[in-house]
Amino acid sequence: MAKMTFSGGIHPFDGKDMSKDIPIKEITPKSDLVYPLSQHIGAPAKAIVAKGDRVLAGQRIAEAEGFVSSHIYSAVSGTVKAIEERRVLTGNSVLSIVVENDGQYEAVPAWPVKPLEEMTGEEIIERVKEAGIVGMGGAGFPTHVKLSVKEPSKIDYVIVNGAECEPYLTSDYRKMVEEPENLIAGLKVYLKLFPYSLGIIAIEDNKPDCIKIFKALTKEEPRITVKTLKTKYPQGSERQLIFAVTGRELNSKLLPADVGCVVNNVDTVNSVANAIYRGLPLLRRIVTVTGDCIKNPRNFSVPIGTLYSDLVEEAGGFRKEPVKIISGGPMMGFCMFGLDVPITKTASALLCLSEDDISKAEPSACINCGRCVEACPSRLVPKILSDHAENFNEEEFLCGHGLECVECGCCSFVCPAKRPLTQNIKSMRKILLAKKKR
Repeated sequence: MAKMTFSGGIHPFDGKDMSKDIPIKEITPKSDLVYPLSQHIGAPAKAIVAKGDRVLAGQRIAEAEGFVSSHIYSAVSGTVKAIEERRVLTGNSVLSIVVENDGQYEAVPAWPVKPLEEMTGEEIIERVKEAGIVGMGGAGFPTHVKLSVKEPSKIDYVIVNGAECEPYLTSDYRKMVEEPENLIAGLKVYLKLFPYSLGIIAIEDNKPDCIKIFKALTKEEPRITVKTLKTKYPQGSERQLIFAVTGRELNSKLLPADVGCVVNNVDTVNSVANAIYRGLPLLRRIVTVTGDCIKNPRNFSVPIGTLYSDLVEEAGGFRKEPVKIISGGPMMGFCMFGLDVPITKTASALLCLSEDDISKAEPSACINCGRCVEACPSRLVPKILSDHAENFNEEEFLCGHGLECVECGCCSFVCPAKRPLTQNIKSMRKILLAKKKR
């Protein structure tokens, strides 16, 4: 049987062997915890505590400001040390709540729960909102907003994104291997919300053990199926995943719900299960700490707000000084200027490398080989779009469908001339999207 896939894409070195076979380790932070009030798409949350207040683990410390926003909870007990501007991994300064951890981990009681079959759709969405859950694959879109579909009966597919196509990352893999029942329980919450939908757990074929586990656990589940995807980057991108699984096409003007789909990351679905079945807000996430500079690469269950420096210490420190440090994967992650920044809801990995191939590259003239066109999963012509971006030709950039770029980095990866195609296109998209928003 042919494996599900999409046109274009690439096969970079995956680096997953460094951490994929080591169980998740739960850690406790060693320093202050920092909670940026903007760690999701939408309006920043509003602090509801003040300097000097004592807080408990599981206590809400910031409230959503508006519908597209998200609550924030303290993962530890301690004292609010400050509410001040702190740098985040992108280099921006964001108003943040700083909590001094007292090491006692006194917690507020979990919320009362009731059987899923007795809950209404409105109750489920409200509980997800209360839990402060956002898309944990990187986008940070508040999950309660994604679930608030105008016509739930028109959702045909609920897709769990288990592709994890980004090189080096193994957090979703470990979660699927170690807690598959929790993921299925979370998927059943979605199926309760969308009564005419089919649940699909989509996994790349480089994870055969995961596929075997989920097929065994879902063989008696008529509304849940497991789909095997061809291993290829960016298979986990929302548009490419929907096309591979359903054959439906999504563009920049449409939301997944417009084509009858709801897509969520593995960690997000697990967090929904924790909120519904255990009455827990979003306090932790799984983070891969890896790279050839890390002594003991593995995945950690990390309290949100923990500093990246604590993660490196938990992984045994550096075996050699890294030349490049990335939050996320090498294709779509952010280069970091330091480790004294906090883990947020959308953090997925810390990648520490001894070589920086990008900075060594010497761009040269385009040789018109067409490799960027072959690799582009959005079927664009990156070379031409990059030229328009360099010349600030907004009209031609739009005519070339530049807003359809998913910024996956495939074009830059395959370019023999080492041209910064993705960077140029990404910069122009930011300018145009900002103008559109205004």
